Amino acid sequence: MIQFNALLIAFLALFLFRSLFQLALNLINVSHLRQHGDNVPRIFQGTVDRKKFSKIAAYTADSTRFGIVAGFFDQAVLLAILLTGFLPWFVEIITSWHTGFLGSGLIFFAVLAMIANLLDIPFGLYSTFVIEERYGFNTRTFTLWLSDWIKGMAISGILGGIVISVLLLLVQYLKDTWWLLAWVIISVFQLLIMWLYPVLIAPLFNKFEPIPNKELENKIGTLMGKAGLTVKGVFKMDAGKRSKHTNAYFTGIGRTKRIVLFDTLLASHPEEEILSVLAHETGHWVKKHVLKQLILLETASLIGLFIVARLLDWDLIYQTFGFQEQIKYVGLLLVPIVLSPLGYFMRPIGSALSRRYETEADDVAVTLMGTAGPMKNTLIRLSADNLANLVPHPLFSWFNYSHPPPVQRIARLDDTSSDPMMVSEAAVR
Repeated sequence: MIQFNALLIAFLALFLFRSLFQLALNLINVSHLRQHGDNVPRIFQGTVDRKKFSKIAAYTADSTRFGIVAGFFDQAVLLAILLTGFLPWFVEIITSWHTGFLGSGLIFFAVLAMIANLLDIPFGLYSTFVIEERYGFNTRTFTLWLSDWIKGMAISGILGGIVISVLLLLVQYLKDTWWLLAWVIISVFQLLIMWLYPVLIAPLFNKFEPIPNKELENKIGTLMGKAGLTVKGVFKMDAGKRSKHTNAYFTGIGRTKRIVLFDTLLASHPEEEILSVLAHETGHWVKKHVLKQLILLETASLIGLFIVARLLDWDLIYQTFGFQEQIKYVGLLLVPIVLSPLGYFMRPIGSALSRRYETEADDVAVTLMGTAGPMKNTLIRLSADNLANLVPHPLFSWFNYSHPPPVQRIARLDDTSSDPMMVSEAAVR
């Protein structure tokens, strides 16, 4: 039976505060956009007219409302699972099957993951075939959506099953030191996945092929040479079969590292702007951002596993949620859930660091291109084409944005154009 004690009160208070904070943050962001009415930011005048700006506002509002509803639904389901006694009842059924600690733990996590994924289906369909369709982005058929969902479930099941199995075996046999070896094994596993993802997992969803334009390929080679890099992997991805959104990204490590350009980006941008995108992604290589993020991720993982290990033997956590004894695979779920409201408020740290990396990559791009013009034009076009919120509330962007807000980012490029030495000095440090 659920115990209404100090731990549960503290958890529910933090959980409610986080939910209300998320709601307030989203509402003030939409309100801030509406307050600007038809006032298109100066930088975007000539590219974004009032009609387009109104469309951006509508898309932001619809996406925000949908996110609020989806988020509250997920949180309501979680609270229902925690507070109705479902978990003790479910574990009692699993225990009666006599599948052992490993088997019981895998069934426990597999069923909960399946429930979460099934409940998410209506929201995934609505996002794709209502919101994205309404604003002209969706090109995905239901068959392709279903295929993606099945593949995603299968991959998540396999990879998640491996990680959970390792954790359960270590918890069962190593007792007090399981967390340290778990960190080593999971870190190696993460590196392996990062290495394999571009060549093994991503091709299950998209087709990747070398850029067909040989002239552009030669220019890319020249650009990379300026950064001291050889061109081993710049690929076009058939993103257009799912969405009209345009983007590019960096992926992989070691010999599998590559830059991926959406075919929608290649089709809608001139060569100079495409090169500026590549220069920006090259900036992440030059500045070793992937390595730095990996070190931070592994450090956070080590700290997180240590905290989980310290709390896994705390009887109060189990008793609070209706368990009469410690069941460690249940603890591996309960401890992160109890700590999650606190973890949410650490988000601004990661967001700020990511924005810093994006700014550094912009500086490298300007240095490699010799001018800020192409990068500036690219950001203006990308923001307009993707209906990005051009005037996010400062608190919302500070808390959530992994990239500087468009106006701020482009304005900085204007400043660096007038002082090129500032860029070149920053880029080579």
